[in-house]
Amino acid sequence: MIRKLLARDTAEAHRVATPLELLFDLSFVVAVAQAAASLHHAVAENHIGHGVLAFCMAFFALWLPWLNFTWFASAFDNDDTLYRIITMIQIAGVLIIAAGIPRVFEHDDYRIVVAGYVVIRLAMVVHWLRAARDNPAHKKCATRYAMGIAGMQVLWVLWVVVAPPSFAIALWVVFMIGELLVPVWAERAEATTWHPHHIAERHGLFTLIVLGESILSTTMAFQKGFDSGVNLVSLAVASLIIVFSVWWIYFEAPTHLLSMKTAFLWGYAHLFILGSIAALGAGLAASVDYDLHLAHAPGIAIAPFTTVPLAIFFLCVWYVQDCPGQAGPRKYLLPLGAVAVLAATFGPAPIHVTAGITLVLVILTRVVR
Repeated sequence: MIRKLLARDTAEAHRVATPLELLFDLSFVVAVAQAAASLHHAVAENHIGHGVLAFCMAFFALWLPWLNFTWFASAFDNDDTLYRIITMIQIAGVLIIAAGIPRVFEHDDYRIVVAGYVVIRLAMVVHWLRAARDNPAHKKCATRYAMGIAGMQVLWVLWVVVAPPSFAIALWVVFMIGELLVPVWAERAEATTWHPHHIAERHGLFTLIVLGESILSTTMAFQKGFDSGVNLVSLAVASLIIVFSVWWIYFEAPTHLLSMKTAFLWGYAHLFILGSIAALGAGLAASVDYDLHLAHAPGIAIAPFTTVPLAIFFLCVWYVQDCPGQAGPRKYLLPLGAVAVLAATFGPAPIHVTAGITLVLVILTRVVR
């Protein structure tokens, strides 16, 4: 059955993630795992600059389609047959991106990733055109979304086909900013009716998925230690403390979505929250390789891939949760924690020291208000 794609009530009771949204999230499991695993190998092989750049570009190609679909679905999901089919086409695009990520890291070949990205985004254009047709009050906003997304896809295809290599990175930055500005431009016409509780839940679920990928990549690294007979118990304990602390800190404070302006900043900050979690998993796995003498990078080059992502995570979570909602000493815990873990990079046993810092930080977030 095909129904009108009408805007949903922002105060709708019991608004939770649908099975289709959960399937959409699960399609990102493989893609995020590919990105994290590829970064792990790049760091271990001491291809750090190239690995970081490739990871940033690949992760952005995953995060932005997820973000746009999530906010669209919060406002317009009617779960009819056509909506399901279009969303499943987007899922196919995610899997294409996942298949192309290794080529990005190994050969600087972005053709498959861009192809998958275009599939996802053009399907998103169809979603917005349906919303424009069925919602006169939101027609201008939805039309702007459709036009902006479609225009950006033309630019991405040109980027991968004809962009000179010397300008490729600069153009990518410009186009990335352009993608981020499309929603800002569209929402100025008429704000969509996203549901605050639903949005918070969806971001929490995706955070769990990315955190699960960090656990997976770390587990696979520790398997190497078990197979080789090397004792990595202390490193395993430290890694678990760090991962558990990330979960604890993210879900400790309530979410604050106060207005459309703060919602944009809140949503975009999750690029760094989610990306830092994925990079953290790669860093922990690379640390295991270092202890097993399998890494070709020095320890001082590997340690920042645990401490820097963790510091970024602390600062971004502070910005979206503690900063707007706290007034006491609690407000300063996460920034201080970020400084502490960065300092641990240059000391002895940085992973173990970082685990101790995160554990203390978790305890303080429970007792300091």
